[in-house]
Amino acid sequence: MTSTLDEQLHEFLSAKLGSAPKIVDLTRVGIGRSRENWVFDLVDAAGGREPLILRRDPEGGLVDTDRGTEFAVLRALEPSGLPAPRARWLDADGQWLGKPSLIMRREPGECDYRVVNGERLLAERTALARRFCELLAEVHAVDWRATGLGEVLDDPGDQAALAELTRWETVLRQDQLEALPEVDVAIGWLREHAPVSARTVLVHADFKPGNILLQDGRVSALLDWELAHLGDPLEDLGWVVQPLRHREHLIEGAWERDDLIRHYRDVSGTEVDEAALRWWVVFSTFKTAVMQVSGLRAFLDERSDEPYRPTRRVLRTLLAAITERS
Repeated sequence: MTSTLDEQLHEFLSAKLGSAPKIVDLTRVGIGRSRENWVFDLVDAAGGREPLILRRDPEGGLVDTDRGTEFAVLRALEPSGLPAPRARWLDADGQWLGKPSLIMRREPGECDYRVVNGERLLAERTALARRFCELLAEVHAVDWRATGLGEVLDDPGDQAALAELTRWETVLRQDQLEALPEVDVAIGWLREHAPVSARTVLVHADFKPGNILLQDGRVSALLDWELAHLGDPLEDLGWVVQPLRHREHLIEGAWERDDLIRHYRDVSGTEVDEAALRWWVVFSTFKTAVMQVSGLRAFLDERSDEPYRPTRRVLRTLLAAITERS
C-alpha cells in the first residue's frame, strides 16, 4: 500500500529529528509551474510552532531544476544578509518523500504578482519598484566566493552569455516537438552577438515581484532560487526589462526602463553596458519561449496539466527584439 505524503513526511522528519514530530495543517498551496508547494507547521514538545514549506518536484513543468543545488544555495546564503528562506532538510533523491524535495522555513508576508501596477498609490508602487531594484543589486553584491557558492555553482568566467545560451538551447532541443523558425533565428543571432562578461555574480535568474514576499510594505523574502547560478548581472537586468515582463517591473510615466537602469547603476556602483544588456533582453525573451516549449512537452507526456507553448505573441516579440537591437 502506498504511503500518503503525510505519512512519508512523518517518517522523514522522525529520522531527521530523532523523535516523532507533530505535523499540523499540511496543505498544498497554489499550483506552481515548476514545484509542488506544501505548507505545514512543525510543533515541538513545548507547543512551539515552526512554519515550514515542502517544495517537491512535480511530474513535469516549465523547467527542470535540482533540489540539491537549490538547498545548497539557500544554505550558503544564510550568512549573506539576503532575505532568502532558511533551508531545513533535503530529500535529494526522493527516497523518503517520493520525489526530490526540500523543506525550508515559511517566511511571513504576501506575494502580489502585479504589485508594481496594482491598486496601491503611485508613490507607494514607485517606492516598491525602487526597492526591488535595490534588492537585485544586493543579490549581485553577494560575495559568492566567501559564502562557498563557488563550490556549488560553476563559474563561467567571461563566457556567461554563451554558457547560458548553450544551456537553454540544449533544453530546447530535448523538448522541442515542432519547427520554430523564429527561435532558430534568435539562436543564430544570439550566438553571433554574444558579449563577453565584465564580472561574475550570483544570478537569481527569475527575479520578479511574483517571487517576493511583502509584509507591512517591506520585503520579507526573496523566493524561488531554483534557477540561481553564477553569471553576468546583466542576465537578471535583461530578464527584468524584457518586453514580456515590463508590466511586472516598470510603471509607465513614473518608473521607466531608463529609471530602473540608472538606479541599479547608482546603488550597485557599476556601469551598465547597453549593447550587452540588449543581448540579454533578447536572450530573456528566447528563454521564455524555451520554458513554454518544455511546458508543452510535459503536458503531452502527461506530466503536467497545463499545455504551455510559445504563443504567436511571444515569437513576434522575440523577432521584434532582435530587429530592434540589431
